Amino acid sequence: MRRFTAERARDTTDELWLVEHPPVFTQGRNGQAEHLIACGDIPMVHSDRGGQVTYHGPGQAVAYPLVDLRRKGDSVREHVARLEQGIIELLAGLGLAGFRRPGAPGIFLDHPQGPKVASLGLRVRAGCAYHGVSLNVANDLEPFTRIRPCGFRDLVVTRLADRVSGIDPVDVRRSLGQALALHLSQPREELRHG
Repeated sequence: MRRFTAERARDTTDELWLVEHPPVFTQGRNGQAEHLIACGDIPMVHSDRGGQVTYHGPGQAVAYPLVDLRRKGDSVREHVARLEQGIIELLAGLGLAGFRRPGAPGIFLDHPQGPKVASLGLRVRAGCAYHGVSLNVANDLEPFTRIRPCGFRDLVVTRLADRVSGIDPVDVRRSLGQALALHLSQPREELRHG
């Protein structure tokens, strides 16, 4: 992502990478060591994204939108709103209510103080955004007990498999890509901040 962003020209097409990571903790640029409680056998990687510490692993849908914000005319706030709205609408299609929480990027279920189901961490360099979102689908939640997710002491983390029976992580990853692509391509006047 860093190389792609560093080598982009003004006319480089934006990309959306959909991945699933092996078990790994990642700590953002301003992350504090006190939020890592017990990594155990899971490696911890320092990342150049914003935010604190989170976990990635099998069964989780991760999307990295590599977007030229200058060309789109979007602010970082607008870009975040697009990503969050895509996740909220994906959840609505599954019969779940997703919410934003002021001061805590990501998406929470049921109400703004509910359990967190999706995390968001970005980096913007030379007007281009990279890194992105992770959505807990059918991943193991135990690693989240080894950290203070996103730097919050009492944050409850959940996954879609505990709410929707028979959910397939591959299908959700594909749907996440479609939802984000739709919202990233909308004209600014159609953007909803929610």
